[in-house]
Amino acid sequence: MEFLWEGILGAVRLLLRADPEVVSAATTSLYLAGWSTVAASALGLPVGYLLAVHKFRGRETAVTVVNALLGLPTVVVGLVAYAFLSRRGLLGGLGLLFTPEGVIVGLVILVTPIAAAFVLAALKDMDPRVRLTALTLGASPFRTAWTVLAEARYGVMAAVVAAFGRVVAEVGIAMMLGGNIRGYTRTLTTAIALETARGEFGFGIALGVILMALVVALNVMLRFLQAKVVKG
Repeated sequence: MEFLWEGILGAVRLLLRADPEVVSAATTSLYLAGWSTVAASALGLPVGYLLAVHKFRGRETAVTVVNALLGLPTVVVGLVAYAFLSRRGLLGGLGLLFTPEGVIVGLVILVTPIAAAFVLAALKDMDPRVRLTALTLGASPFRTAWTVLAEARYGVMAAVVAAFGRVVAEVGIAMMLGGNIRGYTRTLTTAIALETARGEFGFGIALGVILMALVVALNVMLRFLQAKVVKG
C-alpha cells in the first residue's frame, strides 16, 4: 500500500509543478479524445437515428451488427487500422500512421458503434408522434431529425459522454497507431503502460491518479451540462 500513497503524492507534486511531460500527455489525451468523440458522434448519431425511425430490408441485421460492434476488441481495431494505414496499406500514402490523426481514425472506428447504439436505445421507446408531427408541419428531413434528437437530448448526451469516456481511457489503439512518441502521440494511458513496463510503479500510479482526476472532472462537467440541457 505504501507505493500507492507515494503515487498519489507524486501525482500532487507533478500537478503542482506542472511537469511538462505530464502536461503534454494530458493535452494529447484530451486532443485525441475530443476530436474522436466529435467525429464518432457525427457518424454514430445519424446512424442510430436512421436505425430507430426507418424501416427497411436488413434493418434487424444492421442493428445486430451495431450491437455486436460494442464488444469489438481494441486490439482488432488497432490491427485492422494499422493494416490500412501502413505503407503497404490502402491509405498508406496519407502518412497517418504514428500520428495523432492516425490514432483518431482508430478511435473513431472503436466508438462510432457506441454513439449509434446509445441513440438507437434512446429513440426506440420515444413517442413516434414527435417525428410525425414535425413532418406534418412541413419540416425538412434534417429539421425533423434535429427535432427528434433534441427531444431525446438526454440519451444523445449520454452517447457523447460514453464515447468520450471510452476513448480517453484507451491504450491499445493509441499504442499501436500512435507509437507512443514522446511529446507527439504519447497519452496518459500509454505513458502509464511505459512507466509500468520500466518498473516505475510510483510514477505510473501518479499518472493514473491524474488520468482518473481528469476523467472525473470532465464527467462531472458533462453531467452538469446534461442536467442543464434536460431542464432546459
